[in-house]
Amino acid sequence: MTTAPLLSVEDLSVTFNTPKGAVEAVRGVSFELGQERLGIVGESGSGKSQTGRAILRLTAGNGQIAAKRMEFDGIDILKADRRALRAIRGNRISMIMQDPRYSLNPVMTVGQQIAEAYLVHSDDSKKQAQGRALEMLETVRIREPEKVYNLYPHQVSGGMGQRIMIAMMLIPGPDIMIADEPTSALDVTVQLQVLALLDDMVRERGMGLILISHDLSLVASFCDRVLVMYGGRIMETLDAKALDQAKHPYTRGLLNCLPSLEGTSEILPVLERDAAWLDDGGASS
Repeated sequence: MTTAPLLSVEDLSVTFNTPKGAVEAVRGVSFELGQERLGIVGESGSGKSQTGRAILRLTAGNGQIAAKRMEFDGIDILKADRRALRAIRGNRISMIMQDPRYSLNPVMTVGQQIAEAYLVHSDDSKKQAQGRALEMLETVRIREPEKVYNLYPHQVSGGMGQRIMIAMMLIPGPDIMIADEPTSALDVTVQLQVLALLDDMVRERGMGLILISHDLSLVASFCDRVLVMYGGRIMETLDAKALDQAKHPYTRGLLNCLPSLEGTSEILPVLERDAAWLDDGGASS
């Protein structure tokens, strides 16, 4: 039996009005997400983060979102009113931003913020919310959760701050998690711990995960499928395990630019781009 996708996106575009004219950040993006780990990779400015934000309609005020279809659990996200969006955001679709230092409230303890994320979508008491927050701190493998509960964001490390953000996003029990560069500011050891945690959440809770990253090696080792973006378009869609067999010249160029300890070249190759890639309007798979 085929399981229906959690999210369906068809012909998504995001356009920003700027003093220099319209800028198309996302152009004709289409994909489906099931109970899987979907990676979106590309250079800075490729449109991957704007794609993630558009799913929750968190695009900046000077931006316009359009799509033939953007559907979650039978709900047309583009036509959803403010009340319907509030019921989806954070509750059923959560998003982890890049750096917890800019996402956490500096004047509230981390425990209060996690509990607040739960209370917004629940009728439970503050005491019950505190209990759930402590449980989530344990779930994201933070030692001494009672102590950490009462710390302020500036008192925790980058790795712990990222885990606290994950706890905040997971506490309502979302169906989909969008993680925008969740490990970019972390050292390698902590990166692996955070990814292992996200992997556990997907497997145990049956969530769909969208991992936005510029790190091809990380996505290839962690995700099930990969969308490769350039100039707001999807250049290629392929299984993560087959990323090294990519056919599109842009993907091949990105892979060739990765440094290697076994390489003999003293100079890293430069990625050459072709304007025709943005005129194709289609992805290879």
